[in-house]
Amino acid sequence: QLEESGGDSVQAGGSLSLSCVASGRSYDSYCMAWFRQSPGKARDLVAASIGSSEIRYADSVKGRFTISRDNAKNMLFLQMNSLKPEDTANYYCATARGWVPLLAANFHNWGQGTQVTVSS
Repeated sequence: QLEESGGDSVQAGGSLSLSCVASGRSYDSYCMAWFRQSPGKARDLVAASIGSSEIRYADSVKGRFTISRDNAKNMLFLQMNSLKPEDTANYYCATARGWVPLLAANFHNWGQGTQVTVSS
């Protein structure tokens, strides 16, 4: 079970911090990731983390977003800075066993999402 929080409406250039609480088991060895989806578009990877060393970002968010995790608390975070209107989407937390190709279809556990809206 995954539950996201932290979504809000902000102006371009602003910052938001998203959180995801995972329950039911330990996710230490799991890949944990953030995806986002806008109406009519595919669900795309934002950032992914496995363990404490392997991290991947979508090119569109590199240098602006930071993914982190607290395995002791089973939590995943996404710090989003310099937000742009094109970052507007519903943001989802997801998990997968091990390191998998970072496509939504390979992630088997999803939260309900939290809405981020960035106005110009």
